[in-house]
Amino acid sequence: MAVLEQNKALCAGQAALLRAAWREARVHFEVALARGETPEALEGLGTAAWWLSDVSTVFVTRERAYRLYRDSREDRGAARIAAALAIDYCTFRGRAAIASGWVRRAERLLGDEACRELGWLQIVKTHMALMIDHDPATAQNFATSARSQGKALGDVDLEMLALAYEGLARVSLGHIDKGMRCLDEATMAAVNGEMTDIDAACTACCCLIYACEKARDLERAAEWCAQLKERSLQSSYRLMFALCRAHYAGVLIWRGAWAEAEAELIEVIDELERTHRAQAAEALVLLAELRRRQGRFAEAQELLQRAESPPYQMFVSKRCLLRRAVIALDRGDADAGRDHTQRFLRSIPIEDLLERAAGLELLVRAHVMLEDRREAETTLQELRDVVSNVRTGAMQAAVRFAEGRVAAMSDLLAARACFEDAAALFAHSGAPFESAEARVELGRTLSTLGRTAAAIDEILTAARTFDTIGAAYEARKADSVARELRSSGGKRADPFYCLTRREIEVLALTAHGLTNREIATRLCRSEHTVHRHVANILAKLGLSSRAAAASFAAKHGLL
Repeated sequence: MAVLEQNKALCAGQAALLRAAWREARVHFEVALARGETPEALEGLGTAAWWLSDVSTVFVTRERAYRLYRDSREDRGAARIAAALAIDYCTFRGRAAIASGWVRRAERLLGDEACRELGWLQIVKTHMALMIDHDPATAQNFATSARSQGKALGDVDLEMLALAYEGLARVSLGHIDKGMRCLDEATMAAVNGEMTDIDAACTACCCLIYACEKARDLERAAEWCAQLKERSLQSSYRLMFALCRAHYAGVLIWRGAWAEAEAELIEVIDELERTHRAQAAEALVLLAELRRRQGRFAEAQELLQRAESPPYQMFVSKRCLLRRAVIALDRGDADAGRDHTQRFLRSIPIEDLLERAAGLELLVRAHVMLEDRREAETTLQELRDVVSNVRTGAMQAAVRFAEGRVAAMSDLLAARACFEDAAALFAHSGAPFESAEARVELGRTLSTLGRTAAAIDEILTAARTFDTIGAAYEARKADSVARELRSSGGKRADPFYCLTRREIEVLALTAHGLTNREIATRLCRSEHTVHRHVANILAKLGLSSRAAAASFAAKHGLL
């Protein structure tokens, strides 16, 4: 009779799990365990506790279930628990080495046997390769294997989750179109009810939003986010889509919806810190980025310092380097910005193209600030190569912005065109902060070209955009630049204020009567480069000839 009652409670608990009735399931499994400890009842209780965010019970029950499965030589059951514990040690405690140990145990227990457990183990390995090792090539191989096994076994949840991970890996590798097609399909399977495993459905959706964030595909993200958020609110699991919401907040930051992004991030951090603590890492870094854009640098630094400590650092230590780099550049510390960015790039595999793209953008900016044109041009070309297959408007805008920064060192007319394109592309993509940044640089370029009225107009337009989205610090900076231009009428006391140090050097040599070829030899530069310098000098100073430039230099004491 006791065995029958135990089996009845066990069946009732498993049925409750299928209905997402977590508390009811927990009661049934506890009843079953009261009549005798079995690995099945412990496994079920561990699952219910996971959904109820009872972390201590998750570890106690699953580790005990593993031992009982091993004692009874049920290797597939033991491997299934080992795979679950690998993810638990990552998400709850941020312990990658222990997680890896559990993966190795599951592999040894399963061998090469084709079974559902082996497919789900491949999912765990895919997740760790992507999120911890930042190795999308390896992750794609694992995901492809898991997808094949899911299809062969008729396991839709396994097949579609593997497809989502495969899509994220492809996007990371720069295969945007193929990757997004995989993600769209997997997410549709999640939202239309084909996927019945809630955790798998949630993770598939998170992969899509994360991929949109990485590729800056803001339009695709906007299409999916509202539907996913509605599904999250309707879910019986209050933490469902918490990570999705963090990446959604990243998209909101891009789109200038900062109040909504801040609310999402603060709520997500609060929820995850109480349960899945390590997984709050991404939200901490995103909140730091929001604070940076708001000009609240001290708060941003504090959040990054927090994210760089256990258990978060396993997931985001590399991204923290990037955020520290952009803060340094915002504060005018080009050396620190360059150093942080180069450390970041050294840590990212060459195959992870989209992660590298973010670093290359910053490195271009740092080299320009340091007036290292050769390194700036080399880095710019690498950026172009890395994102050559990324056709999203925001990514194209980022490349044009970087091209404008480099062009401004030698060719102001080209720089103006680049900044105009960047501002328009960012605006069309729904990225107002970046569009306003490009407008400020456009204004500076127009000012140097002597077009003061147009420069003031662009900079004031940027200031209004900054003010609208809550970027008060940037708005004040832009207003200050516009006031300075208006009060000076576009003129400065230094007649050479608009020239770079290299251009002043070229002007002096020109005034001494040297030809472009002679200047090129003297400066160890190509004749073409010197020609561009001379053309730029004439444009900046509003002069028509080399003779006029020589006269200008003599008049203002450069000879």
